[in-house]
Amino acid sequence: MFHVAIPARAHSRRLPGKALMPLRGKPMLQWVYEKASAAGAADVLIATDDPAIVSAARAFGAEARLTGRQHASGTDRIAELAALERWPQEDIVVNVQGDEPLIPPGIIRQVAELLESHPQASLATLATPIESPAELLDPNVVKVVCDELGRALYFSRAPVPWNRDGASAGPGGCMPCTGARRHVGIYAYRVAALKRLASLEPTALEATEKLEQLRALGHGLIIQVADCRERPGPDVNTAEDLERVAALMG
Repeated sequence: MFHVAIPARAHSRRLPGKALMPLRGKPMLQWVYEKASAAGAADVLIATDDPAIVSAARAFGAEARLTGRQHASGTDRIAELAALERWPQEDIVVNVQGDEPLIPPGIIRQVAELLESHPQASLATLATPIESPAELLDPNVVKVVCDELGRALYFSRAPVPWNRDGASAGPGGCMPCTGARRHVGIYAYRVAALKRLASLEPTALEATEKLEQLRALGHGLIIQVADCRERPGPDVNTAEDLERVAALMG
C-alpha cells in the first residue's frame, strides 16, 4: 500500500498558474491526478498553497488539502500533508509533480514497489539511460551515479560519469559512457524519512548544484535507484512545453 501526494504551487516562477492552465479541455492538474489515480495507490491527495487550486481539484473529483505558503519545495509541502493525514511512519508516499500530465501510472507504482522491496532505503527514485552527448552535457538534465547495489552515490548537473579516454575527441567523444543515466524526478519516501528530510538543513552541495536530493545523501539517507520500465513524457515548465505536451496528446 502506498499514498500519492501531488504538490501544486500557485505561483511557479517560469509559468505562473500552470497547475490550472487548460490542456486538451482539462486543467493540467486534472491530467496528473487521473494518471496518479490509475497507479493503484491507497489514495491520491493534492497539496497546495492556493484555495483556488483546492476548489478546482474538488470540482474534478480530487481530494485536496490546503498547506502553508512558506514551503520552499514539494518535499516540505508533502511532509506537512503527511502530518495532517497522520500517515504511519512506515507508510510509503510517492511525490508526483503537478506539472507531469504525461507521467505513466506504471512508474508511479514502480517507484513505490522499489522502496518497499528495499527496507534499508529511505527513498527511492528512477532513472533512464542517457542516449546522446547533448543530453549528457545539458545542465538541465540531472545525472545520477549509483553503486553496484543500485544506491545513489551522487546527482549532478555536470556530465557524470565522464569518459576520460574519449574526452580528447571533443563532445562526441564522451559517448558511449557506460552508466550515464538521466534522473527522473519522481520519489517514494517512507513517511519517517520524509519528515526527517524536511527538518534537515540544506547542505553545501545542494546549494551548489540546486538539487534537493543531495540533502538526503549529505545526511546519510539511502536513495535506491532503478531504471524506468516506461520512459516518462516531458514535464511542463514553460508555455512552449505546454504546447508540446498538447501536441503529444494528439
